Amino acid sequence: MATWITGHLLALLIGLSLGLIGGGGSILAVPILVYVLGLDAKTAIAMSLAIVGIVSLIGVIPHWKQGNVNLKTALGFTPPAMLGAFLGARLAALPLITDTIQLVCFAVVMLIASYFMIRQPVKERLEQVKLPIAKKHQSQYSWLAITLEGLGVGIITGFVGVGGGFAIIPALVLLGGIPMKEAIGTSLLIITFKSATGFVGYLDRVIIDWNLMLTFTTVAILGVFWGAYFSGKIQGAKLQQTFGYFLIAVAIFILIKR
Repeated sequence: MATWITGHLLALLIGLSLGLIGGGGSILAVPILVYVLGLDAKTAIAMSLAIVGIVSLIGVIPHWKQGNVNLKTALGFTPPAMLGAFLGARLAALPLITDTIQLVCFAVVMLIASYFMIRQPVKERLEQVKLPIAKKHQSQYSWLAITLEGLGVGIITGFVGVGGGFAIIPALVLLGGIPMKEAIGTSLLIITFKSATGFVGYLDRVIIDWNLMLTFTTVAILGVFWGAYFSGKIQGAKLQQTFGYFLIAVAIFILIKR
């Protein structure tokens, strides 16, 4: 019971991070499910995909109401991302892919995400990129770059169970040529759909604890609303950099444990 309570209290961090800085929290789901709640890596990754997808779906609602979801760009990015997520999940099901391999890859993704958070918050960097420059990138790279980016991020999502917002948002701004606010809302919609297909890719390979997934997701959603409430009262840029250092610590812990 104590482990169950601890795991769900930590689930609040997932929602809090998403609510406060618009990302990052989903990357905590796998370590909590594995090292606190005792699930094996593949089951934890599968469940994290469902959790990330549902929480992102809830998170996209206010962005949709504010008109900050670009459906045209989402339609170009989402299909290859969904395909990639499914392929990543099926790749993880191969006999040679052990829990250790998946968790080491997961730790590497955490380190990459932490780099972008610490170097300079993504939102600040991209706000410095003028929209005409983004349009220039869009015309140069065309639909092929968006397709390849979506496919690559999708594979990472399916294989290690993270939303990948730290990679999607810059791609939407630079390749899709859309404003930052639209990129955040649109990324949540993309994450929802590709997480769903990644989860489907695991369903016949793992045994899902549906009750745990439901309660864990519910607590994470509560954290999103709580984080959104406090987001205007806390300096998001500084918090994002602090969270980046925290991700490094978690990644090192995972590598040591493996």
